[in-house]
Amino acid sequence: MTPSAQSLPGKPLALTLIALSQVLALSIWFAGAAALPALIDAGDIGPVRQAALTSAVQLGFVIGALTSAFTGLADRIAPQRLFAIGAVLAALANLLALQLEPGGIAMIVSRAVAGAALALVYPVGMKLAASWARGDAGFLVGLLVGALTLGSALPFAFNLAGSVPDWRLPFAASALAALVAAGLILLARGGPGLRPAAPFDRSAALLAFRDPALRLVNLGYLGHMWELYAMWAWIGPFAHAYWERAGGTPRLGDLTAFAVVASGALACLAAGRLADRLGRTRITLIALSVSGSCALLVGPFFQLAPWLMIPLLIIWGLSVIADSAQFSAAITELAPPERTGTLLTLQTAMGFALTVIMVQATGIWIGWVGWSWAFAPLAIGPAIGIWAMARLRARPEAASLAGGRG
Repeated sequence: MTPSAQSLPGKPLALTLIALSQVLALSIWFAGAAALPALIDAGDIGPVRQAALTSAVQLGFVIGALTSAFTGLADRIAPQRLFAIGAVLAALANLLALQLEPGGIAMIVSRAVAGAALALVYPVGMKLAASWARGDAGFLVGLLVGALTLGSALPFAFNLAGSVPDWRLPFAASALAALVAAGLILLARGGPGLRPAAPFDRSAALLAFRDPALRLVNLGYLGHMWELYAMWAWIGPFAHAYWERAGGTPRLGDLTAFAVVASGALACLAAGRLADRLGRTRITLIALSVSGSCALLVGPFFQLAPWLMIPLLIIWGLSVIADSAQFSAAITELAPPERTGTLLTLQTAMGFALTVIMVQATGIWIGWVGWSWAFAPLAIGPAIGIWAMARLRARPEAASLAGGRG
C-alpha cells in the first residue's frame, strides 16, 4: 500500500471485517460441489444433475446481479445491510436444501436461489472494499477475490469435521457461516470513496464490444472463466476418485480439494501486489500460461503417485485464480469513470453465464472420457486469454494499466 493508503483511519479493521464476511458467506457457493460424492452415494444422480448443483448457483448469480444492476438495488439500501440480507437469504436457501430430495430438481432450484442471494454479497463486498482504495486497487480487488477463493474452499473443509461422509454437513455448516457473516458485515465501515453508482447504462454496454482494449480485456476474462469454475466444481469428485484409486480415504479427497482451492487465496494477494508493480497484462499472461498447462497435464497424471499429482494440483489451484482480479481492475482503468459500473456488471454477467455452460459441459465430458482427459478442454480458455492479453499488451491503451506498467 502507499503511505496515504495506510494512513486512512479504520481501513485495516474495515477490510478485515469485509474479507472475513466474504469468506464465510461465500462458503455457500460450493456446498453442493463439496457434498457431491456423498450425494451420489445417497441417491441415483446423473451427470447433468451433478453439474447442475453448481451451475444453478452460477445461473442464479447472473440473474441476481443483473436484477440488482437494473433496479439500482445497491444504491437503495446501505451496502452493509444489503450484504447482510443476501447472506441471510443464501443461508436460508441452504437450510431449505436440507429438507429436499438429495440431488432432486427442488434442491437444484434452491441452489439457484442461493446464487441469486450471493449476488447481493460478492459485488457489494467488492464495492465496500474498493471504497478504501488509494493507489492499491489491484491489491484490494485481489484481497476480495482471495476471500471468494477461500470461501469456495470452506465446504470441503467442513466435510473433514464429520466422522463419515454426510452431504448435509457442508450445507448446514456453510449456512451457519453465512449467518455469522451477516452479523459481521454490519460492523464494517465504508471508505471515503463510497458513493452511489451510476445507473445501469444499456448503451454503455456496447462499449464493451466496440472499444478494442475493453474487448480484449473481456475476452481475456472469458478465457479465464472458461476454466476456473469448471475446475473448482469438479476438483472435489476428481480428488475423491484419485484417492480411491490410490487406496486413500474420502477424507484425503476432501483435504486435497480444500488445499487446491484454498491455495488460490494466497495467489490472489500476491498477484494483486505484483500486478500493481509489474503490470496487469504480464501477471495475467503468466497465470493463464501456467493454469492452461496444468489443465492439460492433470488428467494424464491421474495414474501417477501422490508426490507428483498433489504438487501439480496445488500449482493449478494457485494459477487458476491468481489473475482473476486483474481483469476487473483493468476495466476500472480503461473505461470512462461514469460507465465503469455498467461495464463491470456486464463483464461479471458474461463470465458467470459462461461458467454455467462449462460446469455442465465438463460433467458430460467426464462421463464420456473419464478422469484421464477430464480437464483437457479447459485449456482452450487460457489459450484464448493469452492471445487477448498479449494483443492488449501491445496496444497503446496498455499505458493506462497499473500506473503505466501495462
